[in-house]
Amino acid sequence: MPNLNDLTALALPNGSRLVADETQTRLHLSLEGQPLIELRLTRKPELQVQIEKRFDTFEGQALWATCYWLFARDPACQQVIFQLQQSPTDALSSGLLIPTETVGQYRCERTMFWQLPQPWQGESLAASYPPRMVISGGKRHPLRPIKPRGEVYRRFDARLGAWISLRTVDIDLDLARFNRWQNSPRVASFWQEEGSLEQHREYLSKLEADPHTVTLIGCFDDQPFAYFEAYWAKEDRIAPFYDAGDYDRGIHMLVGEENHRGPHKVASWLSALTHYLFLDDPRTQRVVAEPRADNAKMIGYMQNQGYHCEKEFDFPHKRAALMMLGRERFFDRCALA
Repeated sequence: MPNLNDLTALALPNGSRLVADETQTRLHLSLEGQPLIELRLTRKPELQVQIEKRFDTFEGQALWATCYWLFARDPACQQVIFQLQQSPTDALSSGLLIPTETVGQYRCERTMFWQLPQPWQGESLAASYPPRMVISGGKRHPLRPIKPRGEVYRRFDARLGAWISLRTVDIDLDLARFNRWQNSPRVASFWQEEGSLEQHREYLSKLEADPHTVTLIGCFDDQPFAYFEAYWAKEDRIAPFYDAGDYDRGIHMLVGEENHRGPHKVASWLSALTHYLFLDDPRTQRVVAEPRADNAKMIGYMQNQGYHCEKEFDFPHKRAALMMLGRERFFDRCALA
């Protein structure tokens, strides 16, 4: 795994590269070979930055790039203090910066930075979809937006040194690998969905038509390795077992490729999947999951990412652990890099 102390460049989802020349007291950032901003750094008692030179670029872009670099470079960094001569209107309106009590001083908080959807998130209709309560299957819940198509999330994991991305399932493209994954003895022991290609086509087609579930393929460097189901908890079978919020999301998880197993890979994809669901709709306050209660390894991985076990309960087909992670906890302890 790459050492963040040796980090000199970060890739962005649009294909560009943010390159840094950093010392203890100075930081120079360039984007695609073009100078972006030069800053003076004061690291103690807290990280403060002062702009020495800003090149012919949009101010908001330069400020965002500074925050991204400093947060990715040091996952323990919780805030960056800016000394600015003029009020950064766009950065203030977006939530990138907030004013302090000191005139000319503004701060970027890690917990707010990672809640900004761009550039990680693909097109989303959920965030702006107006609430309207409906009843389906005997359950009262918000009407859900049209489900997304294609890539919905992409971020370069600096700690792993690889792209992590999520895209929606394309049944024709993904059926064979889904069938192979489900028929793996390791996966089948937990999912219990072994079957033929046609059975799995029917399974995926049913979910594709279900407005409460989005099926996703996880990729490392654009190579598929996992299958996820993200569902609205309020109208799911999990709803009777806890006080489900209108915009709570739930997840089912399957890692199909053996070479992408292990705690460092789980830390990357689980944090990305959770991040995506919180970005997709700012009204989502919790992400939940219900792994088998005896799946100690998965439960341990989830606890390492901030989830806690609320309780154990009985589904008709399994004894489950109710794993839960709140928005505030996720972003307050956000270790994305």
